[in-house]
Amino acid sequence: MYVIGTAGHVDHGKSTLVKALTGIDPDRLKEEKAREMTIDLGFAWLKLPNGEEVGVVDVPGHERLVRNMLAGVGGIDLAMLIVAADEGVAPQTREHLAILDLLRVKSGIIVLTKKDLVDKDWIELVKSDVQQAVAGTTLKDAPIIAVSSVSGEGLPELKTLIAEKLAKTEPRKDIGRPRLPIDRSFVMTGFGTVVTGTLLDGSFSIGQEVEIVPKGLQARIRGLQTHRKKLETASPGRRLAVNLSGVDHAQLERGDVVATPGWLTTTAAFDARIQLTRDAPPMKHNAVVTLYVQTSEIPARVRLLDVDEVKAGESAWVQVKLSRPSAIVKGDLFIVRNSWGTVGGGEVIEPKAQRHRRFSKETLDRLEVLEAGTPEEVALEAIVSSEPCQAKALVGAASLSWEQAKQAIEKLVKEGQVVVLGPGVVDENAVLYSAHGFDKVASSAKALLADYHQKFPLRRGMPKEEVRNRLSVAQAVFTLVVQRLSATKAIAEDGSMLRLPTHQPMLSPAMQKEADAYLKALASSPYSPPVDASVNAEVLAFLLEQGKVVRTSADVVFTAEAYKDMLDKVIARLKVSGKVTLGEVRDMFGTSRKYVQSFLEYLDQQRVTRRVGDERVLR
Repeated sequence: MYVIGTAGHVDHGKSTLVKALTGIDPDRLKEEKAREMTIDLGFAWLKLPNGEEVGVVDVPGHERLVRNMLAGVGGIDLAMLIVAADEGVAPQTREHLAILDLLRVKSGIIVLTKKDLVDKDWIELVKSDVQQAVAGTTLKDAPIIAVSSVSGEGLPELKTLIAEKLAKTEPRKDIGRPRLPIDRSFVMTGFGTVVTGTLLDGSFSIGQEVEIVPKGLQARIRGLQTHRKKLETASPGRRLAVNLSGVDHAQLERGDVVATPGWLTTTAAFDARIQLTRDAPPMKHNAVVTLYVQTSEIPARVRLLDVDEVKAGESAWVQVKLSRPSAIVKGDLFIVRNSWGTVGGGEVIEPKAQRHRRFSKETLDRLEVLEAGTPEEVALEAIVSSEPCQAKALVGAASLSWEQAKQAIEKLVKEGQVVVLGPGVVDENAVLYSAHGFDKVASSAKALLADYHQKFPLRRGMPKEEVRNRLSVAQAVFTLVVQRLSATKAIAEDGSMLRLPTHQPMLSPAMQKEADAYLKALASSPYSPPVDASVNAEVLAFLLEQGKVVRTSADVVFTAEAYKDMLDKVIARLKVSGKVTLGEVRDMFGTSRKYVQSFLEYLDQQRVTRRVGDERVLR
């Protein structure tokens, strides 16, 4: 399914031609019919001699309505540049031609309307005028045909020419990420909310869950229709009406995008190569413009990355800062305008751009790769820019189909340029790092552990959560990182701790002497150990980890032997009597209430005993 669109100056007969070709009046508004001038987008469809149906978008030609023209021309496959034979090339002819050129509409036909009002010699002069106007543009080789919408002369030949051109036009690709930029939203009695647009990049089906970006609204496809025919599934490239349930018409507007959930996110800045028109005024750094992309119109600012000024006809690398987040993907074509008119346009290369230093060779080299690189090069750059990333993110970030992305990842893994975490299977949820990026994570983890071991040589290792926070890695990804680093013996897991494989806690001679003295002091009164025995906090932590002592409260520490003796005797007593009181335990060991209370509360915490009133029972 293809979409053709009109372009050209006001009153050059675009809508009249569409009606003559299709039998459908594209002017749907009362104001348009009263003024006999297209104000907003009009839609129709045409049945070609070969039986194929194509959608038709009729755009307004008035200079004050270029914004409406831009909302419709972005999704067309073939352009009909309309020039009135009795007037020739006019100002909006040139602007519309410049827009088609910037949007890289390569398939086109130049239609000279109102043939019945002029003679053959005049038509030849107008043809010459048109050929000069289109020279150097994407329509430079477009055929020129003269027609009369009144008498019908030339219309059969025009239909045949449209069919021939479309037969050579490559169909829209289905890369599994459907989106429909909304150009119209309305309510239809008995159906509810309906939106229209040209479906891009994937297919829609009835019953499918969708979201509206950037608003984040959830909806479901209740019905699909094209050319007043109901569909179960719609393929990319179709002019489509979508009946949505779960969302109100008033919540939607031109520029919103209907997409399958999850993949299409918004951006506040993108990197691109911009091309100025042949007669545009120079563009300086931080120029304020209005951006048109798909059906969106957004105030923006253009930062020049490789020059201080762009002159007419020149191109440059830019970063476009948007005044509000918008749903834009790699490969989208855009137009920029200001008070002068249409000044330029280009292609989105990096849809989620970080702020760059101007004139950075690294940045410019990277953009060159993203613009013209192989799928592998583009995928690698996309991974580097957002690692760690899920494999499915490359579908949007690198503008690849899932099959292309998967093949690129597998090749990069085989070449050692990309690391796949987890089982190593390349599916949509696989977590990816560039090899260099993962090496940096591994080096950072090892450096953190080495530093920790140096500061706390007696500790078993560094808590995992502390390592994760220091690396600033999400929990799910961190688990996979640890698995891979452990498998390669780069680090070792020790319960809730991480350590370097070579690390073994060991007391220095001085610390060993201090530990021996401390243990001796505790053992001198095993059931009433001194609470004022001085010991280094790190030495005490080491003894606790080694199981040499048991800490039952902030200031009560027993030797492991004393604790086990007390534990065994209390359990034996409970097995015989079924219960025991604090006083009975105190008398068993000839100690004070302070130590017994700390001991018994610790047993409760360890779920050995349970307190019932003033007594303890076994759990």
